[in-house]
This record gives sequence, structure tokens and C-alpha cells, in this order.
Amino acid sequence: RSIVSNLEDYRIEEDLIGRVNVPADVYYGAQTLRAVKNFDLSGVRLSHFPNFVQAFAIVKHAAADANFKLGSLSKEKHEAITFACQRIMAGEYLDQFVVDMIQGGAGTSTNMNANEVIANIALEQMGHKKGEYQYLDPNNDVNMAQSTNDAYPTAIRLGLLLGHEALLQSLRQTICALNEKGEEFSHVLKMGRTQLQDAVPMTLGQEFCAFATTLEEDLERFIEWAPELLL
Repeated sequence: RSIVSNLEDYRIEEDLIGRVNVPADVYYGAQTLRAVKNFDLSGVRLSHFPNFVQAFAIVKHAAADANFKLGSLSKEKHEAITFACQRIMAGEYLDQFVVDMIQGGAGTSTNMNANEVIANIALEQMGHKKGEYQYLDPNNDVNMAQSTNDAYPTAIRLGLLLGHEALLQSLRQTICALNEKGEEFSHVLKMGRTQLQDAVPMTLGQEFCAFATTLEEDLERFIEWAPELLL
């Protein structure tokens, strides 16, 4: 729950551990802020991975749809959560995903970062203030009937699929560049190296072509394995 602070720059949110001063203008809440302080490890935030953030919004959108159809989520809450998820899926609010990618708890902090941001966007859409969770709760409503152990890996899979075509295109461009270098340096002789020792003579062009061949094999595997992400 949230209690309005006398300080204009903060709102006070309260969870089972206690009260937390949350900056008034942010869309995340107490549990996200705790995670930011507890897991200040790599400096690489969730916002560095927009496909993953958007994938999490897709998961939350689908869960809200299912809960609404089951009669567990009201129409008003469903519409507000849907609105929030669609905004995030469109690439907005990326800067609100501030939890470190390296964290304890198997992704629970990431899940709560998403739940709180979605809840506060939804609250404003409903005409309420950020943190007024009595009207729509990050855990009870946005995270209804979900587990981090399901939501997180599902979002990872969806995120990989969202970036799949860009990855394939990048690999194809790299393969072409390496093959071009293979032709350019086809006349340059060098010694092959095995276990840090001189080996059979080869050309520098052959070396670049070998790199290209390895990436071509990886490209085929990425194409082959992509459908398995949907299982």
C-alpha cells in the first residue's frame, strides 16, 4: 500500500518489511527500489534489453486476458492493465526498468519491477495516483495467478524471438564480410597454428573463410532452433 508523503519529491510505499521513500515521479515501487539497492552488482539494467522488457509486458498482457476471461479480474482493471502493457510493448517507459540483470531470487525482482511499473501506469489511466495500490495492486492484480518461475523464462523465450530476425540479419552480414575478406586475403600466406605451435601453411583468406563457415553453421542452428522457443 502507499501513503502520500509530505515531501513533494517522494511518496511513501509500505510492504511487509516496512516503509520506503520512492521518488514521486517514477513508476516502479518499493520492491523494485529495494532490489536496486540490494543487487547493485553489474550496473547493467533491465532497460539495456528492450526486447526482454517488451516480452515481459506481453506475458502480463496475456495473463490479464486469461484472468479476466476466468472472471478473476474486473473489466476496469483488465482494461487498465492492458493499456499499460501495450504502452510498454510499444517501447515506452523503458527507463523505468532499473533492476540489475544480475540478481538473487531467480528473477523475482525483475518480475516485481514489471508488476509495479504496469500497476502505476494502469493506476494513472484509472484516474488514481501512483502507489494507490488499494485500487489496483502490483502483486494481487498484475501478477495474479503467476509465478516468477513461469513468467521470467517465458519472457526470456519471447524476448529471444523478438530479436531473432535482427540476430539472423547481423549474422548474415558478418558472414558476407568475412567471406569478402577471405577473397581479399587469399594470396597472403601464413603459418597455421595448433596448440600455440606452427602447423600446416595456409592463407589468411582461408582463415577468414573458416570463420565464415563456422558462423554459417551457427546461423542454420538458430533458424532450426527458433520454433522450440514457442514450446
